[in-house]
Amino acid sequence: MIKKIIVSICLLLSLVSFAQQGTSSPYSFYGIGDVRFRGTIENRSMAGMGAVPDSIHLNIQNPAMYSNLKLTNFSIGGTFAATKLITNEQNEKAQRTTLDYLAVGLPLKKFGIGFGLIPYSSVGYNIQSSTIDNTIQTINYYKGNGSLNKVFVGLGFQISKKLSFGVDAQYNFGKITTSNIALRYVNVATNGTPIYEQVQYGSIEANTSSASGINFNTGLSFKSKFHKDISIFSSVTYSPEATLKFNNTRNIGLVQGANGINIVGVGEPTVIDVPNTKIKLPSKFTIGIGIGDTKKWIIGSEVTFQNNSNFGNRFNDITNVSYENATRYTLGGYYIPNFKSFSSYYKRVVYRGGFRYENTGLVIENKSIQDAALTLGLGMPLRGTFSNLNIGFEVGNRGTKASGLVREHYMNFSIGLSLNDKWFQKRKFN
Repeated sequence: MIKKIIVSICLLLSLVSFAQQGTSSPYSFYGIGDVRFRGTIENRSMAGMGAVPDSIHLNIQNPAMYSNLKLTNFSIGGTFAATKLITNEQNEKAQRTTLDYLAVGLPLKKFGIGFGLIPYSSVGYNIQSSTIDNTIQTINYYKGNGSLNKVFVGLGFQISKKLSFGVDAQYNFGKITTSNIALRYVNVATNGTPIYEQVQYGSIEANTSSASGINFNTGLSFKSKFHKDISIFSSVTYSPEATLKFNNTRNIGLVQGANGINIVGVGEPTVIDVPNTKIKLPSKFTIGIGIGDTKKWIIGSEVTFQNNSNFGNRFNDITNVSYENATRYTLGGYYIPNFKSFSSYYKRVVYRGGFRYENTGLVIENKSIQDAALTLGLGMPLRGTFSNLNIGFEVGNRGTKASGLVREHYMNFSIGLSLNDKWFQKRKFN
């Protein structure tokens, strides 16, 4: 048992130093980047629905669910994502592989404890734009990367057989770096077709933001018999508004390059004094309800409201963007043909699916950025254990081509392990 705890802690600590580009979206330029889904592949395969009660799988969306655990659980999951970025002028493709979560759940009679590490948001973009002002053409190369991570620890308590309550504390940390390289060209033609020659030196602006902050999440979970083996269940979570602090630095300098290729710095950069900033992480309220036989089938729905109106950007000089309250709608569930079957393995497989739609709360050029996706998944039991190999697939669209923006078509393939065992048992023999 001690070895298992040590291995879990070592894996958690190793993930702290694991740097990854978790997104390839130009929309990650704004706010704190592309906010990642907080949940396991089991929940994500049901479009993110976290209201499902489960005594085996770890639910990190609602801390009240920790008290449902009957076995110690170790969960890990990752995603391969393929995205097609479409504008009115061109198309681009991007791929990435990310580690999504690493978490442990411990059952302690009426209590349950959960802790782990998950990415909170990611920044990852590489954009080129061109403008012409009289005889000057400017080509800008925008690049950003980095992420914010979240360490969490939570406690769930079973108030009664039907009702549970939970709370978790989360520490957010990470670093985001962005840069803008501007190369300028002068029209030297005296007449006819423009002929542009590059100015000897271009400019570079490099920004770094180191973030830290604490926030909390509370939850309630309710389950009651409705008819024979059919149960009705509901879930409520609330995260109050919190503050994320950014220590910002900015350097500017001169560069040389040919059409953005092999750009090299010239001389020492100049440090510009920029203020540190604070961003209000929006409060979030989620309510879900569902019905079903937990050993056979379940269908449920959730609605999430997020107060984004006080949200902001890392730097105050970002324009053409605003924020509105966000809303997400989720419908999902699962089906198990026969979890006791000995004759057919596939009858014990959990088949999951769902649909979600959300207004992300991001408004660019007066256009609300929306996101919609279909999800499918399989929970494949490992023979002779209560553990599962979980596979998920998600296909969706985000954004719009209107007003010079980008529409993203994405496909995400996720895989994870949910390992379950009894850690705390009295020995009958020495």
